[in-house]
Amino acid sequence: MFIFVYTGCDPKQQPDASTGGKLRIVTTIGMITDIVKNVGGERVEVTGLMGPGVDPHLYKASAGDVHRLTSAQIIFFNGLHLESKMGDILAKMTGNTKTVAVTDAVDRNLLLTPPEFEGQYDPHVWFDVTLWMRAVGKVRDTLSEYDSDNTLMYWSNAERYLAKLAELHEYVKAQSARVPSEQRVLVTAHDAFNYFGKAYGFEVRGLLGISTATEAGIADVQELATFIAEKRIPAIFVESSVSPRSLKAVQAAVNSKGFNVEIGGQLYSDAMGNDGTPEGTYIGMVRHNIDTIVTALIGGTSASSMVGP
Repeated sequence: MFIFVYTGCDPKQQPDASTGGKLRIVTTIGMITDIVKNVGGERVEVTGLMGPGVDPHLYKASAGDVHRLTSAQIIFFNGLHLESKMGDILAKMTGNTKTVAVTDAVDRNLLLTPPEFEGQYDPHVWFDVTLWMRAVGKVRDTLSEYDSDNTLMYWSNAERYLAKLAELHEYVKAQSARVPSEQRVLVTAHDAFNYFGKAYGFEVRGLLGISTATEAGIADVQELATFIAEKRIPAIFVESSVSPRSLKAVQAAVNSKGFNVEIGGQLYSDAMGNDGTPEGTYIGMVRHNIDTIVTALIGGTSASSMVGP
């Protein structure tokens, strides 16, 4: 169990001149970076540690990352053991660095507890847009407390962003409804989409468990292949932050059973897309995922199905 040290900060403390008077903020995953940029606006200088294609389950902080973390005024991280290999570093943050787990804003009764995680929570809460909206509130409240002179701006920015997320939630529901209920089966590389499945009515199967730190064995591949062939699932999906090798082995195993399953496209799970692209934002990432899933499951693969070896 990781113990995270929350230290007191002077709300009136000002950043040094190197940031142009902005708050120095470090975030872990891109989805949190996106929240902070939207809520903090021009008052924050945000450094995200984990970029496109980076797996937070396996991420180890570099010496440069440690310097960025210790130089920050506020660190926002997911929590729920998502950044498990950074736990010791985050626990040692002292002085003027405030560490905040955005998932602390989510009622524990709403979190999923997969049996294989032995009592721990599934950390992938951003796949239920309504739960991720609570993380926005956590960032808003933290910034407002730390920098109270700009509370009105943080609340105004948060309200605009939350309105967009409410629209996003309705979009995902509408797109999901296009897929007949019996066809709503999502097969991916690892179990990152359980919150998505619960919120939007999909049965979710992952080759790996909640964490990508484990590896799939031959028995796992064959079991999933049998499920796909029996259910006649038309498409399975690779993930941008997980090697497609194991899932392509599943595809080959399904084909050997006399049923052809397609790679329906690449989904963004634990990392967003490249900066400057629609998928490089949380909203764009979620829209890409649901559009890719729906297109593949109701007939024909999406343009995003071109993935590397």
